[in-house]
Amino acid sequence: MNVQTEPKKSKEELIEKLMKPDLITGSEILLRSLLLEGVDCVFGYPGGAVLYIYDAMHGFDDFNHLLTRHEQGAIHAADGYARSTGKVGVCIATSGPGATNLVTGIATAYMDSVPLVVITGNVATNFIGTDAFQEADITGITMPITKHSYLVRDVNDLPRIIHEAFHIANSGRKGPVLIDIPKDVSAHKTIFKPVTDVSIRGYNPTVQPNKLQVDKLIKAIEEAERPVIIAGGGVVYADASKELIEFVNKTQIPVATTLLGLSGFPSAHELWLGMPGMHGTFTANTAIQNADLLISIGSRFDDRVTMNLNGFAPKVKKIAHIDVDPAEIGKNVKTDIPCVGDVKAVLEYANTKAKPAKSGAWIAELQESKEKFPLKYGQTETELKPQFVIEMISETTKGEAIVTTDVGQHQMWAAQFYKFKNPRSLVTSGGLGTMGFGFPSAIGAQMGNPDKLVVSINGDGGVQMCAQELAICAINNIPVKVVIINNQVLGMVRQWQEIIYDNRYSHIDLAGSPDFVKLAEAYGVKGLRATTKEEARRAWQEALDTPGPVVIDFVVPKGENVFPMVKAGDTISDMLMGDSE
Repeated sequence: MNVQTEPKKSKEELIEKLMKPDLITGSEILLRSLLLEGVDCVFGYPGGAVLYIYDAMHGFDDFNHLLTRHEQGAIHAADGYARSTGKVGVCIATSGPGATNLVTGIATAYMDSVPLVVITGNVATNFIGTDAFQEADITGITMPITKHSYLVRDVNDLPRIIHEAFHIANSGRKGPVLIDIPKDVSAHKTIFKPVTDVSIRGYNPTVQPNKLQVDKLIKAIEEAERPVIIAGGGVVYADASKELIEFVNKTQIPVATTLLGLSGFPSAHELWLGMPGMHGTFTANTAIQNADLLISIGSRFDDRVTMNLNGFAPKVKKIAHIDVDPAEIGKNVKTDIPCVGDVKAVLEYANTKAKPAKSGAWIAELQESKEKFPLKYGQTETELKPQFVIEMISETTKGEAIVTTDVGQHQMWAAQFYKFKNPRSLVTSGGLGTMGFGFPSAIGAQMGNPDKLVVSINGDGGVQMCAQELAICAINNIPVKVVIINNQVLGMVRQWQEIIYDNRYSHIDLAGSPDFVKLAEAYGVKGLRATTKEEARRAWQEALDTPGPVVIDFVVPKGENVFPMVKAGDTISDMLMGDSE
């Protein structure tokens, strides 16, 4: 990895050098164009169809590439980089199996509206369609899970295509864009003509809102007595956290944050209710069920939030929906006040007119509910509870770390018990629920935020799906703290089998998993283990005191469940409270 600790030239000198109209190959055009787009790290894995591209990297010290150990690790790292920085994440893979190994990561980014530019190689243009060695129609395969895709047939189109791809990925509702480059195109030479403007026929996403619709929302707020905001990932992606806080302070409306919206509104705010939905807090769910005005801000009324739609928000008089994607408005729930536009732009205008709702008694009622029904778990001195581990990490980092998670019980405990302060501090797979995402996404987050503490919280199942990326943490001294909540089973599947399938446990035993301490050490990474509270405190402090990467194996009980829980088919009023019941 060619990491430049001290730049050899100023930014202006570099841009001047990159913009020169030299006769160069498509591969060199690609690298120059990526740098001109502001890309500071690309994640990838070489192969035959991209060898010209990797050959162009040789000796190109201004270009920073991180070699992962699997293409899925590369795209999840690019995803974590994008979510944590707000920039476009970039990854490269070869044709055929290299490209198809990216599919899960592309779908993960697409479901969660994450801006990626995914570059794949393909066989030479004269071999396309002949079932050539390592040929796959990656543009066709990924059509349902990309915002747009390009098959580059002319090297002269490459500068325009790259510039357009970044614009499409990072505007409107953000998402992944794929650029498929045949091998001969990457080798062809032409005079490099950088593209700095963009004009795409038919693509003009709405950013500024219809002010009349926002005025209707303001009026509805003034009349509301039991208003609730559901804030989603769109708040984070629009960099609208400050605007949301201002809006809440002015309107005095309580806020529930979805899984992807968690870092978009501070957990310490007095009007924060917690996360709603299947594993949401009692107060967040009951607030939605009793609200007279419901305002979705950058949230798409996902089924894990609403659960059974027939019993969702039964007392609501009006539903307002703020979203940059008009296709989301009215898709799942009937919307009375649609506000299409960038969340930041909508809230900026709304804040010029916002006045308090009639919510004083409502807020007092919800504050009492928060005190009466807090998140809690059964404490014990003989076992190390997973919730305790998350609380410990939250307290010692003061909520300032960037936290990535895999998918499962540990993800929900992190959502419940880590207190987020800052936007873009939670990186997690929401819509697709991709196991294997947590650890490599932390590598990307760390590369994008070298001065911040990055903590990756994983289960013992998901961490094994991309554990090979420990190699690049060791080689490049990427100081991610890899937490494993080790309950020796597929925990969330076991919980469903216990509660919904009458204790019929089927194929969830993860016996035979490696000794994670030894696995870490085999890669050259420090490994620690804890089985008690005291051991947990010591191991975690040692991890924090270690300047490089660390794996900490927290051994927890198999039978611990995530509560509250709403079973599939039930309404969010029907909460199983576990130890709180």
